[in-house]
Amino acid sequence: MSAPALPAGWRLDARAWVGSTNEEAKRLALAGEPEFTLVWALEQTEGRGRRGRAWSSPPGNLYLSLILRPDIAPGQAAQIGFVAAVALAETLRPLLPGKVELALKWPNDVLVGRRKISGILPEALAAGEGGRVEALVLGIGVNVASHPKGTAWPATDLSAAGVSIALEGLLERLAGALDHWIALWRRAGFAPVRARWMELALARGAPVELRLDGRTLSGRFVEIDAEGALVLAPPDGSPPQRIRAGDVFFPGL
Repeated sequence: MSAPALPAGWRLDARAWVGSTNEEAKRLALAGEPEFTLVWALEQTEGRGRRGRAWSSPPGNLYLSLILRPDIAPGQAAQIGFVAAVALAETLRPLLPGKVELALKWPNDVLVGRRKISGILPEALAAGEGGRVEALVLGIGVNVASHPKGTAWPATDLSAAGVSIALEGLLERLAGALDHWIALWRRAGFAPVRARWMELALARGAPVELRLDGRTLSGRFVEIDAEGALVLAPPDGSPPQRIRAGDVFFPGL
């Protein structure tokens, strides 16, 4: 494992394997490790996705978690997932063959050829004095050499999309994009992140199914609001609903 070149102020914690990069990053954050400490592992044995789902983590793919210490309220923590999705999309776009579609699906899925190529899992640690977030751990997994089969939303990987890149090279590119978009988010707020996310959004205005725990909502995907909630226009013409958690599916796509 050769050391990639990271942005100024970043610190690399590289491992051959780890149970979960997010769990390790949370442990380090609580122990006082500085912001922009990056845990990178070649393999995870207990990888996790959103809502506690297992994340397949064989060797050959990219697994990392970044410690952040932004001065934000707990309600703003989810915005970092959109920041990460935009940064990853900007990383992958120049690598992909020209005819391959790249799009974003709420809340933070990056799709290549309408297939999921990554997982993004932000986790906020306990709020400190004044109710501000003590730390954020931003977990990202990218399917580079392989992808899981039989997933609810079909998956893919960079190799299947015609991209050949070393993990170190991909990590360098992604770290640079994250550094840029995190700085912009801190300086200008969520608005520019939201605007770019919407430019890359899959099927804006299309019929959508939103699967929540035990129920499914149908409607039309309008946008994401200023806080990152999905705005759903119900089919009966009633006022739009704002949804903060769920799984999005597009019938017919």
